Amino acid sequence: MASEELQYSELSVADRLDNEIANLRAQVESLKRDLKLQTATLMTSEPTRQLLQPNSKRKPKDSSRLQELLTRADEQNAHKQQCLYRACASITTFKIRDPDPNAVDGGNVLGLRFEVMSKSRFLRPYYVMLNRPYQNSRHLRVHRHTVPQCIPLSGLAARHLPPPARQANDDDEQKKQDLSKFVRALRRELVRYHNRSAVIGDLRSAAGLESKKGKEKEVEVEVPIVDISLADAQAKQIRVEWIDGRSGRLVIGDDGDIVKMVAQGENGQDREAVRRLLGGSVRIEEVARRLGGT
Repeated sequence: MASEELQYSELSVADRLDNEIANLRAQVESLKRDLKLQTATLMTSEPTRQLLQPNSKRKPKDSSRLQELLTRADEQNAHKQQCLYRACASITTFKIRDPDPNAVDGGNVLGLRFEVMSKSRFLRPYYVMLNRPYQNSRHLRVHRHTVPQCIPLSGLAARHLPPPARQANDDDEQKKQDLSKFVRALRRELVRYHNRSAVIGDLRSAAGLESKKGKEKEVEVEVPIVDISLADAQAKQIRVEWIDGRSGRLVIGDDGDIVKMVAQGENGQDREAVRRLLGGSVRIEEVARRLGGT
């Protein structure tokens, strides 16, 4: 703490003012978000709704303001209903038509919409388009999609949406498609991927790499961590770097369970660094809690 106070005292007046302005702006943005949340909560409550109902005892001059509040309440209720629908109906289907005049099956396309939530927020939906390109067959095939490349979409499609047999008389080898299993397996992979990616942010916050509060905690650690980042596209390998030059690689499973970790220093493999970081943790969330001191 003394070193931070000394460093702060060495800043110029302009730098101090810039820091104070940045802190005030951050506080204003936080207060705006809190005000918006509290307003939305009040507008959707039943007592507020009853107070806003038209009443003959109200003065005419209040009618315009009352109508504005009723409009905002209706908009908030519609937004609340939409969020509830997106949370409960995480997979939806819809029909579209391919504008290409040479499209197969008359341009009929079946669309799948996948809703994923991360850190209490809805992410941009993912879409998978299916068509029927096979003659005399109702088998589906993935036509277009917006799924990340790290998701094994082709493998899931080969498992649950296999193509029809090449020979018509080959009934024994004809495999049935299961669209329900395909969509459940695909959404499971999407949720797992985003959960693993979100844990990286939790680790960085707990290690003090994204907040001033965390940086104050770094002084108490013998060898602080200077970076935590993803090491692969599937978010299954995490790179950890210490200030003394040591680096480690943490491997996690599909659901966030710890598979293995290796740390390297000047003298080779450093098992002590692994033991201090992991302790007895079996899941990556436990590591984040250990770094955060909770």
